[in-house]
Amino acid sequence: MDKDVRFSDIELLQMLKNGSALAYTIIYNRYFETLYIHALQKLNDREEAKDIIHELFTQIWKKRTEIEITGGLKAYLYTAVKNKILDFIAHQQVENKYINSLQSFIDQGICITDHKIREKQLTELIDNGIQQLPNKMREIFEMSRKQNLTHREIAVKLNISEQTVKTQVKNALKVLRTKLGTMLFLSL
Repeated sequence: MDKDVRFSDIELLQMLKNGSALAYTIIYNRYFETLYIHALQKLNDREEAKDIIHELFTQIWKKRTEIEITGGLKAYLYTAVKNKILDFIAHQQVENKYINSLQSFIDQGICITDHKIREKQLTELIDNGIQQLPNKMREIFEMSRKQNLTHREIAVKLNISEQTVKTQVKNALKVLRTKLGTMLFLSL
């Protein structure tokens, strides 16, 4: 059953709080498509829309015992997606400002005489950042970036899903951007 009408949203929420994977699956199947379409209309990016919805459902499962929904489940989910979209847009704006400020710095034609030293320092910062990643995330990230394996090849080698590989690489990049962005800014 795709949208499984055996249970109401209220029943599903109670089952979810009790740790029911079935309730979680039914909620996911019932609302994923409409939430995805909503996110896609706002972002015009299929992958980001999917990521936002998957992130929302991951949070729901992790916080299933704590969830308190006073209105309807549908309203709660739409509000949560809207907030995630706003967070994503805000993050993109900060990222764009940072990139623009770097581009402005580069456009000024400032000549850095110690280019090789800075390049070596940056390489060390990146390698250090990679080494600080959790073991599995680091292994997957290095297979992707250093061995140039596709997500599918990594998934087959490690006997995990392609989605897990994609998520791990994406999370590694987020961690590295955060760490390296601060370090790079401080080193300039």
